Amino acid sequence: MGVHEIRVRIGDISRQQAYLLVNRPDFPDPVAVLAQGKVWLVEEVEAWIAAQRSSEEGGLRPP
Repeated sequence: MGVHEIRVRIGDISRQQAYLLVNRPDFPDPVAVLAQGKVWLVEEVEAWIAAQRSSEEGGLRPP
């Protein structure tokens, strides 16, 4: 999944906010870097989103 798909899954965040999220140290590492950008495993991103949503802070917004 790329950054656009991550934005769709999270919902209502800008492209800039999405890029800040994927560059957080706790975000999963990309599995590949293509000419169009980085890509991540769907399962890892979904698990990260679920963990963020279940945390008290709801840390889906960039710091």
